[in-house]
Amino acid sequence: MGSAKRDKAKVRVLLRQTMLLAFIALLAACAATPVRNPLATWVPSPNYGERRPQLIVLHFTDETSVQNSLKTLRTGNSEGPVSAHYLIGGDGHIYQLVPDSLRAWHAGQGRWGSITDVNSASIGIELDNDGQSPFASAQITSLLHLLTDLTDRLRIPRTQIIGHEDFAPTRKNDPGPLFPWKQLADAGFGLWPQGVLVDPPTGFDPWIALGVIGYPPDDHAAVVRAFHHHYRGMDGDTLDAEDLRILYALTRQLLPLDR
Repeated sequence: MGSAKRDKAKVRVLLRQTMLLAFIALLAACAATPVRNPLATWVPSPNYGERRPQLIVLHFTDETSVQNSLKTLRTGNSEGPVSAHYLIGGDGHIYQLVPDSLRAWHAGQGRWGSITDVNSASIGIELDNDGQSPFASAQITSLLHLLTDLTDRLRIPRTQIIGHEDFAPTRKNDPGPLFPWKQLADAGFGLWPQGVLVDPPTGFDPWIALGVIGYPPDDHAAVVRAFHHHYRGMDGDTLDAEDLRILYALTRQLLPLDR
């Protein structure tokens, strides 16, 4: 009698396991099924691919802890929900919040070159930092490791790494003048002037050069502040001779036929 009960119990366990596996398989099949428009006849083509991001945008969280940053990036806030693909803590730990193939809400309004919907064209990386402190060494080491992975795997050009303030200078100031852009450049990431800086020729227009790099044309003072944060690690909204030399070098790198 005891043996029969044990056999029945085993059968019930096997049935439950089989049903669970079948349910998981059904969920997987549903997840893999593409959304189809009921107004059209589905005639699938093999000629497609996932949309690939063209930019990587760096932010600081302006928070006091990773826990606060995770809460902000995963919940509704007073100005609406925000998110990012990745968050890197001060200890270098990397968190992923949104799949690379999906659109995270980290950018907001702004433009970079011809890109006017930055959320749809970018990967957003938040760095846990209060906006006033130096970025931790372990954090930058992890960032470089993540940038290597993303640029290689998603085929994003290594020059296409910018800050939030670069494309939205009238609204944002992150990652700010303390961010080590030169360290990233030394590791091969971001656009950075190469070689000896020289004075530009007569007639060189710095505002055209800023547009060639990608900066929006709307507010000159705000753009110069963002440029100074990125390339000189300082404040200020007026261009000087060193700025012109940097801009000339950057445009020559982007437009090599202009040499």
